[in-house]
Amino acid sequence: MIWVNGRTDVDMEEVRPIIWNGTTLYLLDQRLLPEEEVYIPCKNQKDVAESIRNMVVRGAPAIGIAAAYGMVLAVRKADDQGQRNVLTDSIAEKLQEAALLLKETRPTAVNLAWAVERILKKAGTLDGEKPEVMQRELEAEANKMFQEDIEVNKRIGTWGAELIQDGSTVLTHCNAGALATAGYGTALGVIRSAFAQGKDIRIFADETRPFLQGSRLTVWELQKEGIPVTLIVDSAAGYYLNKKIINCVVVGADRVAANGDTANKIGTYSLAVLARENNIPFYVAVPFSTFDFTIETGNDIIVEERESREITHLKDTTLTVPGISVGNPAFDLTPVSLISAFITEHGVIHAPNREKIRAMAHRGGSEVAGH
Repeated sequence: MIWVNGRTDVDMEEVRPIIWNGTTLYLLDQRLLPEEEVYIPCKNQKDVAESIRNMVVRGAPAIGIAAAYGMVLAVRKADDQGQRNVLTDSIAEKLQEAALLLKETRPTAVNLAWAVERILKKAGTLDGEKPEVMQRELEAEANKMFQEDIEVNKRIGTWGAELIQDGSTVLTHCNAGALATAGYGTALGVIRSAFAQGKDIRIFADETRPFLQGSRLTVWELQKEGIPVTLIVDSAAGYYLNKKIINCVVVGADRVAANGDTANKIGTYSLAVLARENNIPFYVAVPFSTFDFTIETGNDIIVEERESREITHLKDTTLTVPGISVGNPAFDLTPVSLISAFITEHGVIHAPNREKIRAMAHRGGSEVAGH
């Protein structure tokens, strides 16, 4: 049992970062893991935006799904008894306001804008419908996106598991698991699939400074499922890669440019360089919703700068000299030349480039940003 708004009334048999009950969006507060499992109730789009901005929910696919439900909440309201009433204001206006609010929360992850635009596109097909019909249809679209994400992750896992040999040790960075998606995960989905096939694998997880998504979240997820995992500091990755203890690296992504340049959690580029230097395969597990064909190269990707407190403090403990100047980019950019393959829901793109990526998108019929 887990805590939801002060009550232990939600049974969690698996990792569920997002729960929608028809009127309220519950987000697993990832800032408190692994010590506490607490859900934050979101009653409106402002609650969702704050949760995304403050990293209650994180991970590109999960942010997108949360934003979709935020758009649904924008056209609904609840009275004191929790009954849904039709909004008297223009639904289209409410959606546009919510879209602007939600898009501004995290600029790098393309799934957020993609999900918001998909809800807006659906709303555009409902022009002239009664408000209650529009509300019902937008909720159905968000639910569809939720289920699609899980299905996509499992397909990514199936394709990726073919690249993981029995007896392998896999290094992963940040958290690209169930917590970063609607469920199952991308990079961790590959690991889950390989493990489910009975392969004897071992995982090394970078702690992922400064927000510790590896040590707090990835390790927590893998231990829950009994997958062997060893935690290392970020700067130890080179040592293990050089010793050939690591057989491959698998990470996720927050945005991929048209040419394949990839934005992911800070430290990813360093791993890609180290992997290339040591002739270790470097894989990026990513759904096509994370590809952005409006961005030609990684140089066009906006990298979010996070607050300095994430580096200067660990919870309430000061880690450095007060008032020190801090640089805290949340992501870095890995050029496509360092990526051995993209693992997508439609298949594996080996030695990727712009043409191969577009061909796979066409073959799979994926709807991608700017495409």
